[in-house]
Amino acid sequence: MQLEINVIDAFTDTVFKGNSAAVILTDNWLDVELMQSIAFENNLSETAFIVADNKGVYHIRWFSPLTEIDFCGHATLASAFVLFKKIPDLSLIKFSAKAVGILTVKQTDDGKIQMDFPNTKPQKLDEIPDDLLAGLSIKPIEVYKNSQAYFVIYNAEADVLTVARDNERLKQLAPLDVVVTCQAESADYKHYDFLSRYFWPANGGDEDPVTGSIHTGLAPLWAEKLGKNELLAYQASRRGGILDCVVAGDRVLISGNAVQYMTGFITV
Repeated sequence: MQLEINVIDAFTDTVFKGNSAAVILTDNWLDVELMQSIAFENNLSETAFIVADNKGVYHIRWFSPLTEIDFCGHATLASAFVLFKKIPDLSLIKFSAKAVGILTVKQTDDGKIQMDFPNTKPQKLDEIPDDLLAGLSIKPIEVYKNSQAYFVIYNAEADVLTVARDNERLKQLAPLDVVVTCQAESADYKHYDFLSRYFWPANGGDEDPVTGSIHTGLAPLWAEKLGKNELLAYQASRRGGILDCVVAGDRVLISGNAVQYMTGFITV
């Protein structure tokens, strides 16, 4: 069996930046073990599999190299990019995912892809897990938590950029991951409202290049702290990525660019 595969760099307009995702469209769901094997072979942050129904809804599932993921923003953006390219008359996409329901995606006037996600604002913790404290080289100022991750707040950009981690200790926090974040203040990041880095040794690997889903928690957290609902975020991984965020009640709109890296076929 041959399957078309597209690899897209998401949250960037430059190849080799942002976060790469593979996108595979099929008429029917492949066996779960096969989808996981393909994701492992691709060795990208996520591989998205899409099956369309007869009502025009695109059912989507995301797999990291290690496991199926409940919610992935950058692979949703990559999937939308592929569908908009394949179907030029398509103006609005409805994705359906078991854990998050219906996700609507559209193209904006400036050429970006905007995704409408649930607001997953985290709650502040009174007690910080020992494994989180031991797993990071810099002590948090505050820690928040939602269903996806622990949110570690730092005062300085240098802390976010240089913090070292003990992946074995962070794995003990499974199934939750860890995001470290701070307000952007220096001249180097003057265009942004906040920075972040995302560590996920329990679910995908070491450090994720750009994580759309975590910004459904980061954006409302920083919206409250900064007193504004429109924010520009930078994920400060080695590849880097830019995310436009709008907090709108119980929804968070996240927009970004994407660029094609590869189209090909895999034989399974």
